Amino acid sequence: MNSNRKKILYVAEAMGGGVFTFLVGLCNELVDYYDIYVAYGLRSQTPDDFKKYFDDRVHLIRVRNFERSIDPRHDIGAFIELRKIADRVKPDLIHLHSSKAGVLGRWAFDGKKIPLFYTPHGYSFLMSNYNASKRFSYRMVEKLSAVRRCTTISCSEGEHKETLGLTKNARFVNNGINVEEMQKMMDSIETCETGGFNVFTLGRICYQKNPSLFNEVAQKLPDVHFVWIGDGELRDMLTAPNIEVTGWMNREEALRRSMSSDVFILTSLWEGLPMSLLESMYMEKLCLVNDVIGNRDVIRSGVNGYVCRNADEFVTAIKGILENPEKTAEMTAQARKDILENYNTRVMAGKYREIYEEAFAPAEKTSRKKKKKQKQ
Repeated sequence: MNSNRKKILYVAEAMGGGVFTFLVGLCNELVDYYDIYVAYGLRSQTPDDFKKYFDDRVHLIRVRNFERSIDPRHDIGAFIELRKIADRVKPDLIHLHSSKAGVLGRWAFDGKKIPLFYTPHGYSFLMSNYNASKRFSYRMVEKLSAVRRCTTISCSEGEHKETLGLTKNARFVNNGINVEEMQKMMDSIETCETGGFNVFTLGRICYQKNPSLFNEVAQKLPDVHFVWIGDGELRDMLTAPNIEVTGWMNREEALRRSMSSDVFILTSLWEGLPMSLLESMYMEKLCLVNDVIGNRDVIRSGVNGYVCRNADEFVTAIKGILENPEKTAEMTAQARKDILENYNTRVMAGKYREIYEEAFAPAEKTSRKKKKKQKQ
């Protein structure tokens, strides 16, 4: 470890799914410049072998009291743990990820001496599975926490617009994927023969991912094979006979099934900026997405994919793919080009580094003044 390098502490309760992929990509890009520490919580979606995805130089510290649900005893415990971790690590900058870490972290740290950042990865108050009063309470918690000295960095332009309704101390950096690492994995994986035309999605079968819409689209296209890579509490909603649910798979197996399919579909009710979408674009799978924040920030309908508003529009888009392969090839090529130019970890990490260096500058200036006075 280089004692002259700045220390960055990332805090993530939601160490699974897109947040996990995001952190792996960002940490592995920035570890050449900073000493990186990640204080994390475990979730059911956290890969069993999650540590192997991080560069060996990244320090991983488990926060044992992190719980997804609101639990005063565990939340207070996590608050205390985070303070102790920061006292031990002595970071030069702290970056919080997801709502739970964002709330606890903004109250655990004051942001005065140590620059403090927060990335929501999809605001809880946008989750339509909660009733209006609960969403209102989540918005108020975000609004109250936003008065703290902290800069919110949204992961998409749509999320940034929501952030501006809470605080003007806001920036946004688009999510990105590690295209070099992904290409290596793709080159090492043999695709499997699936037969026929396959439409797939990937993730937890939960309310957010809208399995009822996925099921409705499948029912309207009985001759098309649909694959849900993953599992979850709403698995019973996928009743169409032409739907295959794979269950949870490791990264390599999930990638193999994705590569062997033809079309990626994302029926989500809300998103931040989904990593599964970016990866599918890079794999040159035509992407059909529901018309929500995050999805429509990256997909330009008819140019690099299709934005759909209901089951019939999804069905029309899938039929159009089968009827016009030349148009499909043009759109998938454009989608891959967009990833290479705008949505990759190198571009993303470069923008985060610019923001971090801006935050370090005042502290370095103060440090130089102190040293100058001491010499005098």
